[in-house]
Amino acid sequence: MDWEAFAERMATMARDLLAQRSVDATLERITESAVEIVEGCDAAGILMLHGSRVETLAPTEGLVIRSDRLQERLGEGPCFDVAARVNDERVFRIKDFGRPPEQWQGYVSQAREFGIGSMMGFLLYTERENLGALNLYSRRPAAFGKASETAGWLLASHAAVAFSSARTADQLQKALQTRHTIGEAMGILMERLRVSEDDAFAMMRRVSQERNVKLRDIARQICESGGLEG
Repeated sequence: MDWEAFAERMATMARDLLAQRSVDATLERITESAVEIVEGCDAAGILMLHGSRVETLAPTEGLVIRSDRLQERLGEGPCFDVAARVNDERVFRIKDFGRPPEQWQGYVSQAREFGIGSMMGFLLYTERENLGALNLYSRRPAAFGKASETAGWLLASHAAVAFSSARTADQLQKALQTRHTIGEAMGILMERLRVSEDDAFAMMRRVSQERNVKLRDIARQICESGGLEG
């Protein structure tokens, strides 16, 4: 492993991640970087768990999606376990899919049919957040050595920070957009109905509760239609 070249590519990746304009673009750059930087990696993706439901983010190939769906169907697998923090593991490696480990025999025996030879996975986490697992796949058995594992872990550490930052920025932007929409809707009601600011907001909140519709969606309807329908 040429660690000097690796460091240069990691530095470039870190700058690229900060330059991305959306969460999706950030995640796609993370998985693309895994294929580019980690020796032996042919495909990559990020798995997130929502209860027992699996969500696949930024897969570089279809086999990533098939692998995640199989784990969801079986309710087991390395990526599944890492994302769920089973046994508090943060890294896993399946060296050879031709020699399935005892822990995930059901998954490995079926995933072999997708052309997977070996794989690694890393928990994406920060001090406050568990962000799923970054999973790396190779079509060759024993493709990932100790150097690959170290490189993958360093990449995952950078990726977790970038993912968390992008998601926070996205949430803030949506919150600002929601605040603007609610303010605009209140202004429409105040003008049309000749009511105060407090009364306009109270009216929107009451309609939101009665219709079981989020306040931001009520505000959007008012902005689009010019008033409260019904």
